[in-house]
Amino acid sequence: MIQINRVHHIAIICSDYERSLEFYKNVLGFTVLAEHYREESKGFKTDLALGNEYVIELFSFPSPPARLTHPEAVGLRHLAFEVDDVDKEAKELERLGIEHEPIRIDGYTNRRFMFFQDPDGQPLELYER
Repeated sequence: MIQINRVHHIAIICSDYERSLEFYKNVLGFTVLAEHYREESKGFKTDLALGNEYVIELFSFPSPPARLTHPEAVGLRHLAFEVDDVDKEAKELERLGIEHEPIRIDGYTNRRFMFFQDPDGQPLELYER
């Protein structure tokens, strides 16, 4: 068996780089560690951190294909972020004009969670600590 220490990063391809970068920075609170324009692919690769932890690589390409189905397509189903208070964060999403699903309770952990989407419809989850 391979000895994995932790998830190193999550790579996301976006359709509108500026819109997605703004969302991940100003809605979710990520900071930019590095931003590189890659001439060979005509797009950006930006490393985003939560606190001091490197978490997301945000990629742009000239014409990426859309996600075919949602969210049961093969591949990444959703990204989940831990929060202290789901109600508080739901109100902040509403203040920012971002729709979200109703808050639910995990049947196994009894913890509260909810889903919303990034600008490209990538499912995001807020999961209460």
